[in-house]
Amino acid sequence: MENVNVYEILKDVEALLEGHFLLSSGRHSNRYCQCAKLLQYPDKAEKVVSVIKDKLKDVDFDLVVGPAMGGIVVAYEVGRQVGKPAIFTERVDGKMALRRGFEIKKGQKIIISEDVVTTGKSSLETVEVLEALGGEVVGICCLVDRKSSSIDLPIYSAIAIDVESYEKDNCPLCKEGIEYVKPGSRAIK
Repeated sequence: MENVNVYEILKDVEALLEGHFLLSSGRHSNRYCQCAKLLQYPDKAEKVVSVIKDKLKDVDFDLVVGPAMGGIVVAYEVGRQVGKPAIFTERVDGKMALRRGFEIKKGQKIIISEDVVTTGKSSLETVEVLEALGGEVVGICCLVDRKSSSIDLPIYSAIAIDVESYEKDNCPLCKEGIEYVKPGSRAIK
């Protein structure tokens, strides 16, 4: 196994951002990981996902499912590297759904694949959909685990990064008058 320095690769592709960010969860943070900046380089993405592949080698699963948008490319690359099918869920009228002819077989063991896990909202919505269809979610894999979710499933990440986040009313960056940017893909309610 090649020694992969995930942090350096993320820095090299300028995926690790510093500033004041409004996260899709509604929380604020001084750091943000824009994994799309990594995924534009297939050779670098392949190296980072190889770290996840190694962590999944003893996990029994049949299928990889990535929630749209961030999980689609990651699911594809994980599936490619482990030799398993990869599909995705997507939002329909604001609710996660399985479409496009994708199916879940009863008892099928599933790994959910994400770009970044912060609160785990998309992952948990996807778990709900897959389990309602008879699937068994056995874990979540991701490029970056921000170590702030309360997900009660194993998380297999390429890297775990402790990043502080704040409720809007308790955000020190807001109190300093620093404007935030919203780099994520999900609409905030």
